Amino acid sequence: SIPGFLKQGGRIVFISFHSLEDGIAKRVFREKSESELKILTKKPIQPSQEEVELNLRARSARLRAAERI
Repeated sequence: SIPGFLKQGGRIVFISFHSLEDGIAKRVFREKSESELKILTKKPIQPSQEEVELNLRARSARLRAAERI
């Protein structure tokens, strides 16, 4: 349970590099969002074009964040 190890106001960030990993994070955030977590990123944050040009491996990265309420 993610919220189990977070104190109230604590934040958790997931960085995924594969769609299956991102799907798991999205599902967990959604399931817990009504009672335990406040989702800070409605959609995943993706690297900018400039970042991808500097670091090609970053192109598939997705970041999601939430805060325990």
